[in-house]
Amino acid sequence: MVRWLNLFQFVGLLSAGIAGCLAVPLLVGFLLQDRGVVPLALSMAIALALALVLGVSLRWRGSEFSHREGILFVVVAWLVASFLGALPFYLSSAFDSFTDAFFESMSGFTTTGASILSDVEGLPGSLHFWRCFTHWIGGMGIILLGIAVLPLIGTGGVQLYRAEFSGARSDSVKPRVAETAKTLWKIYAFFTVVEYICLRLVGMTRLDAACHTFSTMGTGGFSTRNLSIAAFGSPAIELVIAFFMLVAGMNFTMHYRLLVERKPGRFFGDVEIRAYLIIAALATIAIGASLVRVNLASPLDATRMALFQTVSIMTTTGFASEDFELWPPLGQLLLLFLMFAGGCTGSTAGGLKTARIVLLTRVVSREFRKVVSPRAILAIRLNRDYMAEATVQSLLNLVYLSFLIFAIAGILLTAAGLDILTALSATAASMFNVGPGLGTVGPIDNYGHLPVFAKWVLMFCMLAGRLEFYTLLVLFTRAFWRR
Repeated sequence: MVRWLNLFQFVGLLSAGIAGCLAVPLLVGFLLQDRGVVPLALSMAIALALALVLGVSLRWRGSEFSHREGILFVVVAWLVASFLGALPFYLSSAFDSFTDAFFESMSGFTTTGASILSDVEGLPGSLHFWRCFTHWIGGMGIILLGIAVLPLIGTGGVQLYRAEFSGARSDSVKPRVAETAKTLWKIYAFFTVVEYICLRLVGMTRLDAACHTFSTMGTGGFSTRNLSIAAFGSPAIELVIAFFMLVAGMNFTMHYRLLVERKPGRFFGDVEIRAYLIIAALATIAIGASLVRVNLASPLDATRMALFQTVSIMTTTGFASEDFELWPPLGQLLLLFLMFAGGCTGSTAGGLKTARIVLLTRVVSREFRKVVSPRAILAIRLNRDYMAEATVQSLLNLVYLSFLIFAIAGILLTAAGLDILTALSATAASMFNVGPGLGTVGPIDNYGHLPVFAKWVLMFCMLAGRLEFYTLLVLFTRAFWRR
């Protein structure tokens, strides 16, 4: 059974954490003296009040979370964070309804980057900061942050870690989950500081550099400009952001192997890292060639344009340096496929993940070999590890679930009045936390014109994709609530 008092106090602790996070953009608002101060201050007060009511008034009934509680608490954490994160937007004049504010917040924390705003540049600087900061918080995971800094969770944090990263491999950096969380956050913060410095050096303002750094490392895609990265017109900025998007899409435990343990052989010898880089390179070459073929750009410019959009979509960041809806059909189709592929396991990116693509390829290869040799016993291996049949079955189930949700959500969106291209691309972009799609939700468009029902369907897709489907969908089964 779920211990509801533990759940309420957990929500209180989380609310206190969100209040602390809101203090950062509030300070920015005071420094900039903009109109975002009041909405942020009120939101922070509401979060603190909720924390006091649920965290202080209730007695802690135990620090151990069961597996079932871990699953439920993770889902509740994302919903509560998105609700509290929506308050500054709703209390400002930039959003017409709570649905729009909640959509923006959910898109931020799930690092989707789909926006309902038609005039992004009309936001005050402090709300720009908060909007992109939600990407940075959600990128490595609210729960991962929680088990790193909240000792009250204790060993129960293991269940939260597993529920949050249900699709990641068990390749832990250190034996204790809290130590692993702290180590990964240090690496995450290190790359954040380095990217901020690089963006300042290539000409971005302090606010723009901070916001785009948060969005890049969280692979989110919110920008301070209506035209996203295209508004800066700077190849240097594009290359810096492209590099750090590529870094953020890699397994952070592999970064640990490279930067801390100084084992480049482990890093470059990893099958997933190699496949990830090969896919990015091949897609860049193919898309660049298609641009040159129709005389849209010179070979050098075409390579730069293709590289940025390939990395942006593959890592599910969603920044746009060009309106790729004007590109040849081949380029658009390849970008659509990259939405499904995603980055590496253990990264801030969404999608099916490169390791799963590699495993699926090997599963299909094994089936061909079984046709030839029916009695052969053929194992599947990733790096040095042999995959258990239960793992293979779980992978196939996950792929089935993802395409089932894709089909159902696509049908619901078309029933709501969206055209087929918009419905399918918006579903894929939300499920795999990419952001921009095709049709009326393309790179220079937004999601603000969609019906309210469509927005809630897409928010469900965002959360399901961020939690890798099982964690959210299991709550709708009878078995989960059974004693």
